[in-house]
Amino acid sequence: MSDSFSGKNGKVRVMYVRSDDGDEKNNKNKRPTDNRRNDSGSRDKNPRSSRDNGPRGASQDKGREKWPSEKSSDRERPARRDDNTGYDSPWKTVSRAPDETPDHGGIGGKSQIDHEQIRRQRAEETRVYGENACQALFKSRPEAIIRAWFLQEVTPRFRDALRWMAANRKAYHVVEEDELTKASGTEHHGGVCFLIKKRNGMDVSEYLHSVSETDCVLALEDVGNPHNLGGIIRSCAHFGVNGVLVQDAAQLESGAAVRTAEGGAEHVKAINADDFIDVLSQFRQAGYTIVTTSSHKGTALSQTTLPAKMVIVLGQEGDGLSDSAWQQGDMKVSIDGTGKVESLNISVATGILLAEWWRQNHH
Repeated sequence: MSDSFSGKNGKVRVMYVRSDDGDEKNNKNKRPTDNRRNDSGSRDKNPRSSRDNGPRGASQDKGREKWPSEKSSDRERPARRDDNTGYDSPWKTVSRAPDETPDHGGIGGKSQIDHEQIRRQRAEETRVYGENACQALFKSRPEAIIRAWFLQEVTPRFRDALRWMAANRKAYHVVEEDELTKASGTEHHGGVCFLIKKRNGMDVSEYLHSVSETDCVLALEDVGNPHNLGGIIRSCAHFGVNGVLVQDAAQLESGAAVRTAEGGAEHVKAINADDFIDVLSQFRQAGYTIVTTSSHKGTALSQTTLPAKMVIVLGQEGDGLSDSAWQQGDMKVSIDGTGKVESLNISVATGILLAEWWRQNHH
């Protein structure tokens, strides 16, 4: 509670704060409030009934101080007193100037919010949507889920996920279509959206620590379209590619990419490649053959024997690989065809290359 008044020194704010020192004393002096109700169920404004009209009731009123504006109906109000008025009160009055900073006893308000921490936290989170993508994520890493939104019609198919989230105190909401669109940021949410913690990409040394003699890694130079990435990840999962080398691991965690991958994202690991050429050299030193690709130059894929342990390097559709990346190839291949189109969609080209590698090395 607060009031203000003007004096010689300008406007002064008056704050009413609870006094802990007088609590015990006030509790002794405070008259209990009579909460009895009359026969009609409403609170009786005059708690002293006919049975209190005797000497006992009179003695209760004797010597009782009244508020200046007190009416008979206000007699239930407990007596108040402070240092200035003489009324007994659990509140004490403190005055301060308008420009004086209040002391909140160490309890921070909005001004104490760490906005930088909130930005970092949001940078570590992403939204995943689509029924197959969310089902695969829940089976693979449920601990990554922070919050979830569902349409009513999909909840029977997410019964296990709902039980797990309830047991582990993960917030989830059953919402209408428009609210789910707002939460996921897309109309193509498939009836469900998870807010999750992002996975960090792994270093080359970490990936190479546990690989087999037959292994294919996909390296993507400047490929950023999330729908293409989702199609590529889906093909990788189908043909047994465990690692995708990218310059920004977060690209593989985008909602559109994960939804398009239809659950394949849970079976593919992102490998960090800040220095693309250097990382390719590290794979070569580990015994991998570097295979660079082009739409119009190199040996035709139909005439190529692909090694069991290799890195296939692809670039963006329009420009293809940079000259420096192209020159890294121990083998250079192209996908032969009629030549009626300039090139294939990169996700389609990836599927053809991986299918041929799988055919030649898995019998």
